Amino acid sequence: MSAPPTKPTVTEREARQVAEAARQQEWRKPSFAKELFLGRFRLDLIHPHPMPTDEATQRGEEFLVKLRDFVEKKVDGALIEREGRIPDEVVNGLKDLGAFGMKIDTKYGGLGLTQVYYNKALALAGSAAPAIGVMLSAHQSIGVPQPLKLFGTPEQKERFLPRCARTDISAFLLTEPDVGSDPARLATSAVPDGDDYVLDGVKLWTTNGVVADLLVVMARVPKSEGHKGGITAFVVETASPGITVENRNAFMGLRGIENGVTRLHRVRVPAANRIGPEGAGLKIALTTLNTGRLSLPASCVAAGKWCLKIAREWSAAREQWGKPLAHHEAVGSKISFIAATTFALEAVTDLASQMADEDRNDIRIEGALAKLYASEMAWLMADDLVQIRGGRGFETADSLRARGERAVPAEQMLRDLRINRIFEGSTEIMHLLIAREAVDAHLTVAGDLIDPDKSLSDKAKAGASAGVFYAKWLPKLVAGQGQLPYTYGEFKHEVDLSAHLRYVERTARKLARSTFYAMSRWQGRMESKQGFLGRIVDIGAELFAMSAACVRAEHLRSRGENGREAYQLADTFCRQSRLRVEELFGRLWSNTDDIDRKVVEGVLSGTYTWLEEGIIDPSDDGPWIADATPGPSERDNVHRPIR
Repeated sequence: MSAPPTKPTVTEREARQVAEAARQQEWRKPSFAKELFLGRFRLDLIHPHPMPTDEATQRGEEFLVKLRDFVEKKVDGALIEREGRIPDEVVNGLKDLGAFGMKIDTKYGGLGLTQVYYNKALALAGSAAPAIGVMLSAHQSIGVPQPLKLFGTPEQKERFLPRCARTDISAFLLTEPDVGSDPARLATSAVPDGDDYVLDGVKLWTTNGVVADLLVVMARVPKSEGHKGGITAFVVETASPGITVENRNAFMGLRGIENGVTRLHRVRVPAANRIGPEGAGLKIALTTLNTGRLSLPASCVAAGKWCLKIAREWSAAREQWGKPLAHHEAVGSKISFIAATTFALEAVTDLASQMADEDRNDIRIEGALAKLYASEMAWLMADDLVQIRGGRGFETADSLRARGERAVPAEQMLRDLRINRIFEGSTEIMHLLIAREAVDAHLTVAGDLIDPDKSLSDKAKAGASAGVFYAKWLPKLVAGQGQLPYTYGEFKHEVDLSAHLRYVERTARKLARSTFYAMSRWQGRMESKQGFLGRIVDIGAELFAMSAACVRAEHLRSRGENGREAYQLADTFCRQSRLRVEELFGRLWSNTDDIDRKVVEGVLSGTYTWLEEGIIDPSDDGPWIADATPGPSERDNVHRPIR
């Protein structure tokens, strides 16, 4: 019999320890981004641009042709937006096409596509209807297929992957009503009982959960004799007794997604369905997300391409003050930003994806940077498109159609993209996650030195180790290839990109020096300087994007594929990016972080409540967080399997 879950009481330090235990500790393969944050510009890790095999390319291109034909003929994006649901016949058509098995090996009935072509397929499907892209991604990027691919037993793969490839939809259940990015407080329990585990708890924002046949559930196993305990991953049949989908959630965007609240009450799960050992759940989730996060940049690339198309067509047709809209500098600068940024996002996404396919590099930072950067920049591009469209950008596509104009869903694009800054790690959490990886080398040699719980002898040993490391490392940050005028000459043609790569090399060393200065200044308090760490990460993201854009431009030039134009776009992007980098460096040491903290203290203490007077709050009464007390469901089951 299962015991009722108790919500863990967790201190800030304990929460960090849980997160630290879940992260991958070793760096067994090289990482371009990790080296970049250490001040080492390893262009050799990304140039020449990695390429898929001929077989992978042929398989991927053949599927894209079939998928394009299907979504053009069978998908009505406007209908999905109006009705807030993907028609069952569309979902079944995608199943028949094999779209739910794109990343599953062919021996299990999947298509066996590479990450590169999986992303291209998601971008294509998502451009027809964003909710379709999310359904396919939630199923394959974080649902049952990917964790089993990485950590499943042969028996588990044989049992579940053929189903996921053709018939079954899967979902990932981690978040709870009172647990978001702090999994140390996860309350759903999995109590051992013979050869089973008994699960109790409530999960929130279960994308695909309303229609899923299979679930990946994260639950806490209590420590006991014979059981290590800890947060553990399970494959769970949605049809199991005790599972109730209590609500289908609705959002400002992505109106067709099947996202719900799922209650588990005394759900029996065979031990054979446990993925990996007890206590490995968070590590499995984080490892899965290393490549799983790349699906979001893919959707952002698709959004950028569409924004560019609409901006080009509209600004050429619309005249203001005697000339096309695009010829006005205020509008032209926005179009230039959209074009250059779309090129860079595609460069970042394709590069990171191909690196994932080759598996020669550790891409945990690259994947996280791609997600962070793409989600932020895509939002800016969509916002610029709405501004370029003016009042029509704020008007819905249905309204435009009703009065006889082209039904351009610009406002929908803005709404649909907003969640990407929150999905699979919010921007704020991504800053902290990437920052932790970026300073890993420093913490490895000096962690005990700044740990308040360590003894004086431990600190002395750490100090000696740190002295040796920094004596070798710091001198290398003084000078480098970025100061030599003719380095990276292979990137100099009609347009000169070599200067941008020299800038990246110099700036990477400057970034590493800034990180070292900050650690010397704040030591153990560094982890609380989230504003500073966020800017450090944003600079690294810009440098990564500049590098990827230059490498992609040279790759296209060498293949005779729009090389001249690619060089122009890469040059424009790098010039725009360099301005952002210089601004971020200025804000490292000159900012309002300290005064902001004082204002926040005043807000929370009620000092400024007078500022809130003169309005009416339209919110209903009710708790800020819904009650998630375990027990049997008192609501109707809205689970709706699609067959």
